[in-house]
Amino acid sequence: MPERNRWLRRGLANALLTFVLSLILSYLANLILGVLVVYFAFVILLLVILLGVAVDMVGFAAVAADAAPLNAKAANKVSGARQAVRLIQNADQVAVFCSDVMGDISSTLAGAMGAVIVFRLITELHLASNWYTIVMTALVAAVTVCGKALGKGIAIQEANEIMLRLGKLVAWVERLTGHEFFAPSSSKRPKK
Repeated sequence: MPERNRWLRRGLANALLTFVLSLILSYLANLILGVLVVYFAFVILLLVILLGVAVDMVGFAAVAADAAPLNAKAANKVSGARQAVRLIQNADQVAVFCSDVMGDISSTLAGAMGAVIVFRLITELHLASNWYTIVMTALVAAVTVCGKALGKGIAIQEANEIMLRLGKLVAWVERLTGHEFFAPSSSKRPKK
């Protein structure tokens, strides 16, 4: 029973996190799209798609990575290696956050941004065709799927390197904030 409750709590927490992040990112995208020339909005759309591809790669790499080489680097005090090992040890949570939460938010946001761009093109250029929406939807989907397919191939081949680089980023954030991510609980820490 406690195991099921843990997964239920994680699922609900991820749903709440997704809702809050979606609100924030949608609001920011709406602000940005409102002030940009419509053609620059395509660049922002591409950046959102690339964000989704990148976080999907990280989620996939966390699952595909091998902790042994990173443990060796951590023993040699390589910066970020200890954090990379902790990320791999918590690959399920990393994959859910990156691939499911952030990846799905990025994909949904990209679709919504595509619709806004088409609406602005139609109203600003006085275009009268429904084909623009269909083509934009297909274009966003194709670029997203292509990027994620390429990203997964790279994530499989370079999983350890991706996790080490992410570990270095996490180490930097930990130094900056003083908060240790995925720290072992005090009961799991070895006694000195």
